[in-house]
Amino acid sequence: MAQMRDAIGVLLAGGQGERLWPLTRDRAKPAVPFGGVYRIIDFTLSNCLNSDLRRVFVLTQYKALSLNRHVRRGWSPLMGYGDFIEVLPPQMRVSQHWYRGTADAVYQNIYSIGSEQSNYVFILSGDHIYRMNYQKMLAQHVEAGADVTVATIEMDPADAAGKFGVLETDEHWRVVGFEEKPAHPKPSRVHPDKVNASMGIYLFNTQLLVPILIDDAEAATSSHDFGKDILPRILGKYRVFAHNFRDDSKKETPYWRDVGTIDAYHEANMDLVSVSPTFNLYDKSWPLHTWQQQYPPVKFVFADPERMGVALDSVVGGGSIISGGRVERSVLSYDVRVNSYSEVQDSIIFNHVSIGRHCRIRRAIIDRHVELPEGTVIGHDLEADRARYAVSENGVVVVVRPESMIEEPE
Repeated sequence: MAQMRDAIGVLLAGGQGERLWPLTRDRAKPAVPFGGVYRIIDFTLSNCLNSDLRRVFVLTQYKALSLNRHVRRGWSPLMGYGDFIEVLPPQMRVSQHWYRGTADAVYQNIYSIGSEQSNYVFILSGDHIYRMNYQKMLAQHVEAGADVTVATIEMDPADAAGKFGVLETDEHWRVVGFEEKPAHPKPSRVHPDKVNASMGIYLFNTQLLVPILIDDAEAATSSHDFGKDILPRILGKYRVFAHNFRDDSKKETPYWRDVGTIDAYHEANMDLVSVSPTFNLYDKSWPLHTWQQQYPPVKFVFADPERMGVALDSVVGGGSIISGGRVERSVLSYDVRVNSYSEVQDSIIFNHVSIGRHCRIRRAIIDRHVELPEGTVIGHDLEADRARYAVSENGVVVVVRPESMIEEPE
């Protein structure tokens, strides 16, 4: 689509990810691993690349070292002449503050955005898992003569209440009402048992975005957020439309996940190991890109009946060795070792983890560079686990290294 060459993307990747703590203790939320070999940000960046959105600014802020390295190593080499995926830390060119909201983050980079000739600006989030062709959103935007288009997804009212902005639309999908995280969201015009929830994805005409951001920056009472402030302010003044999200996975319900809590993150990863996962990592028509270090093949050793190295219904990253242990319904990243007589079930294991002999791990997330000594038991006694580790509301145990340990690269 030729019009994509007139568009740029601004990807917001600076959130603290407090609800995903302690996985975000040492890294930004978009840098958290997902699916064994990816980072969360890879899914939005893959959408950009596959949609031919080839000029993208990535706005970072908190604990962004590993995220910066990942984007530089894995994504910059994919860009052709005149294209880029460029990381922009807070520069404070127009403010003396850190980013105070999503709109303020874009406003503080207004000079970088203005330096690129573009007619359209996509505002994207770097912390959701989904597959979306942004070309379709731009095509609708142009055809409708829109000033602003907001991506929405149909959602059960109970799932949206208090969590997402909800839009009302007319028969032409023009937005006629908006509430930010309402307790009782209004139903969708098309499907009354659903609501139109905002996905936090916006498409602006460039000539409109700049003055709107300037006005918002000068508003003393604004929280400088697109959902809370910008969208309510422009309704009725400009042509604002909703783009009803449909992915190409041929599933009954389109897939979009906010993996912002430990339980949601664990559940989304566990879906990947099912026989027919809702989100397909193996779709060759929509490739997922990432950066990965070179590792040798996965190895399974010991065929002894008493200590057989096996992984069942699992995803296993390169360089891992299942050495006489048993792995079931789990996601293992790179360079993981599971030693003899150990059992790992319903768990997520990050890079460079070593699990000693005779360990029993269930419903756990083990962060990178953790070494579990022989006989460690996690996930079988939550009261004992709470004394040593973080435990989520639904009983997922998160194990991270002590903060005093020397920082190693991811």
